[in-house]
Amino acid sequence: MTKTRNMKGQNGKGLAAGGRATEIQAFGSIVAMPIALAEKVRRESVENLNQVLADTMTLRDMYKKHHWQVAGPFFYELHLLFDKHFGEQSELVDLIAERIMMLGGVSIAMAADVAETTLIPFPPKGSEKATVQISRLLHGHEIVLKEARTMARQAAEAGDDGTNDLLVSNVIRTNESQVWFAGKHLVDDEHGVA
Repeated sequence: MTKTRNMKGQNGKGLAAGGRATEIQAFGSIVAMPIALAEKVRRESVENLNQVLADTMTLRDMYKKHHWQVAGPFFYELHLLFDKHFGEQSELVDLIAERIMMLGGVSIAMAADVAETTLIPFPPKGSEKATVQISRLLHGHEIVLKEARTMARQAAEAGDDGTNDLLVSNVIRTNESQVWFAGKHLVDDEHGVA
């Protein structure tokens, strides 16, 4: 069965051949924004934030996957925790994407583009043990935290206080908190998080 969509806009004009419309701003381009930051600074921040955005979207989706597929003696607790963290990651996605747009850039948005960009390894389609799910999530958080700290320093050095604040106050703090809550499910009494 072939799916078709009505591709006509409100003005009645259809899209170009292949379902493509003329873009008003290409991905990777920067438009002028009167926010007292040089284009070079804004461009670097946009590139960095798009990487954090792709990884945050991946981590968010892993939380929802694990929310649905978690099993075992701590099912209920982890089911709720994973959904809570999904919601917090969703809030980060929106904040990061909006900051990219404020800087005059274009935020990454589609799943295929995110999949090409993310640094976080994909889990299998099937269900895994809860401890493996948590370990995967912790690894994803570590990737986001490493890049966010580096990018926050770069933004501060470049004078992009808004991006620095977003990365420190939102991305780093949220991810650290989630590592704490999820990681406590893997505690080894003698050595901390396993």
